[in-house]
Amino acid sequence: MREHQLQADHAADLPTSASLWNIANALTALRLIAVPLLGYLLLHGTSESRNWAALVFLLASLTDLLDGYVARKYGLITTVGKIADPIADKFLTGVALIGLSYLGALPWWVTIVIIAREIGVTILRFWVIEHGVITASRGGKTKTLLQMIAISMFLVVWPASASESFLAIWDIAKITMMSLAVILTLTTAIAYIRKALQLRKGIGRHREGISS
Repeated sequence: MREHQLQADHAADLPTSASLWNIANALTALRLIAVPLLGYLLLHGTSESRNWAALVFLLASLTDLLDGYVARKYGLITTVGKIADPIADKFLTGVALIGLSYLGALPWWVTIVIIAREIGVTILRFWVIEHGVITASRGGKTKTLLQMIAISMFLVVWPASASESFLAIWDIAKITMMSLAVILTLTTAIAYIRKALQLRKGIGRHREGISS
């Protein structure tokens, strides 16, 4: 019963015969285009460029939420889109994290942990692709949302006129958000490894969502 329910829940994630030239894939393409722009802004390292980078990152991240919704609602899911979407996400997040660490705004270990996790998950996904497909779950989507919020907060630079109490609260909030993002990044990775091993052993060949 659970297997049939899981298959039904993810039926909408299967590729359709929709044209590659659709709004969902266009949104994914915009996210890819935003990556070099984000890197360019971060290389400048000024407060103004950091804030522009925060805006670019936030808008690009929102297209990730929108393209998936549009693709499922209007039957625009394509194989190219399913491959390009996570690649765009990883490049966008990776460039933002590397840029922040390069500027000294974020510890390098945080960047390394998150990027290593994303690379490892991608490798595992290809490792089990012949045995089954692991789709995004609530945990994976929550992880992505927390990363988006935390990175946006770290990118923002408030003016010198901002009060010390506000800046102190902001620092605590952004550190807390990034800490939660790192914790969920690691826990969903463990869930991914567990499911990948199950698939390799022939257990649970149905589509079961865990992390993205």
